[in-house]
Amino acid sequence: MKFKVRYVVIPFVCVLAAPVVLIAALHFKRITLVQDYINTLQSCAREGDILCRLGDRTWSLYFKGLSKEDKRFSHLGVVHISDNGITVINAEGLAWKGKDFVNAVPLGEFVRPARMLGLYRLNGVDGEKIAEEAQAMIGKPFDWDFNLNNADKVYCTELLYVVLKKLAPEIALPTVAIFGRDIVPLEAVSASPLFTEVLFLE
Repeated sequence: MKFKVRYVVIPFVCVLAAPVVLIAALHFKRITLVQDYINTLQSCAREGDILCRLGDRTWSLYFKGLSKEDKRFSHLGVVHISDNGITVINAEGLAWKGKDFVNAVPLGEFVRPARMLGLYRLNGVDGEKIAEEAQAMIGKPFDWDFNLNNADKVYCTELLYVVLKKLAPEIALPTVAIFGRDIVPLEAVSASPLFTEVLFLE
């Protein structure tokens, strides 16, 4: 009887363990991929570069859908490099976490939810000045009104829109009309000849 039970129990345990092993393997693969992203970005990112990502949150699908042609990305931030490493200045709308404002997060934190990444460099504009202007906006609340005419609050692409309006007013990032509002889509960067794509990671 013990012999028969063993042959029933062992396959049953293996069936139960298989999903756990698979999840652990996928998690390890994800950690390795994120570290590869970080290593690659650390080797080629410059001050003031624009880092775009496709996130894994509900809003990500909506924001990438605002772009008409290049739908690879849903969020962006400005690269800042210091003695403490690389941070990404970005306007996050994470109200449920109390993080719906412009902040500077470590590169790893910005990259972690990414399914795709693109690094872009604005042609003819000093990256240090871009980063400096972006830093000056840290703490500004997230713009839930999506109003480009009010720079007191900003959403992710509006952050760059406001920075460029100060530094290079001749550069007008294209917008799309959504519910009576002009919104800056992610492809205003990723599909623009004004920006050089330094790298794309998926």
